[in-house]
Amino acid sequence: MFKPSNPMMARLRFTTKQVNGGFYKGNRTGSMGHFDKKGNYVINWHKVRTYVAPDDLDEFKLTPFVTKVAEPKRSRYTKDVEKNGRIVTMVDSLKGQDYLNLWGERNGEEIMQREVEEYKSQR
Repeated sequence: MFKPSNPMMARLRFTTKQVNGGFYKGNRTGSMGHFDKKGNYVINWHKVRTYVAPDDLDEFKLTPFVTKVAEPKRSRYTKDVEKNGRIVTMVDSLKGQDYLNLWGERNGEEIMQREVEEYKSQR
């Protein structure tokens, strides 16, 4: 039976599930070092990416994509739950019936047209 050689086996193992922990294949990020003769990874600090922020951010002309002054929105979907004798308002998820009711409120004419067409087709 054919048995691959050790160099061939090394080339076949290229996923994180097939090799020991700590292996990272990367995703077109480029190397930041090399492997020495013992198999240890040596970082080349000239290749490591460094990002420099401007010194004086108060007078910097560019603005961030996300504002720091916006307040988080509270969810419209809440439910009251009793815990330890107190009623606590908790955020609830949007359920299917809530979505249908919301869609019906915003698309009332379409619903009416559909019902009229169904009524006419039944006669």
